[in-house]
Amino acid sequence: MKRFLFYVIGLFILTAGVTFTIKSDIGAGAWDALNVGLSDTFGLTVGSWVIIVGIILIIINAFLMKAWPDFLALITIVVTGAFIDFWLITVFKNWQIQDVFMAYAVFVAGVILIALGIAIYLQAKFAVIPIDGLMLAIHSKTGLSIRTSKTVGELLALLAALLFSGPIGVGTIIITFGIGPLVQFFYPTFEKMNA
Repeated sequence: MKRFLFYVIGLFILTAGVTFTIKSDIGAGAWDALNVGLSDTFGLTVGSWVIIVGIILIIINAFLMKAWPDFLALITIVVTGAFIDFWLITVFKNWQIQDVFMAYAVFVAGVILIALGIAIYLQAKFAVIPIDGLMLAIHSKTGLSIRTSKTVGELLALLAALLFSGPIGVGTIIITFGIGPLVQFFYPTFEKMNA
């Protein structure tokens, strides 16, 4: 039950953070910018693209780890995609931020929520989001730290987001290099709570 709570609460917080960064218009995280770009280019909701891109990543991660695809990760991406659509389409559909100071405040809150959400849901030791699966695969294969592995994954997504004209800006760069260290900062606190 404790693990389940870490999992659901973590993903709920994480997806709220993603929505904040998208709505701030300062620049979404690379993976989120990719999903928004794909949504704008081909249609379907952002949450739907979270699921489609997630399935592709599950296959890539399986190849990198020379293992069977993590089919349980499908549950994680479906939940994540549903939560993102819940925040974007139901809760904040008509929310327009006019003030620049407010936009930056919302963006900063979003970044903190993303890192917090990742640090919390990882404690469940359940199927990780394929993006974080990629981070762990890079970490396992290269011996790079979690922080550096996360950054490498973000840079790969950034290149893909550029191809589909995703909402890239100053915020994207901040998230690309800032999320890894922030997750590493929050992680030990929740690890102790889960001990």
